Amino acid sequence: MEHVMMRMAPDGRPLAVTRGGREWTIGAEPVRWFERISWWEAERRMPKGLGRVDIEVWQVQVRLGRNANSALTTMELVRDGLGGGWRLRESVADAA
Repeated sequence: MEHVMMRMAPDGRPLAVTRGGREWTIGAEPVRWFERISWWEAERRMPKGLGRVDIEVWQVQVRLGRNANSALTTMELVRDGLGGGWRLRESVADAA
């Protein structure tokens, strides 16, 4: 999964995603959920430093730059449990 930067509002909502040096702004209401980590599939013990078994996931619809007319792209972002950053799980350009 590719590392990305996510700029957040004070209340914790995503405002923008930076991917490959380009900023994508949020174009629709983001959706957040939590998923259980299947750490047992890759490890015999829970990895050291991983204090929780759930990960935060955001699905956002973003536009490249600040152009309100550009097409929306849907991104699924997963919080990196160890470093606190974000990883891009999936990105799909919406058909217009």
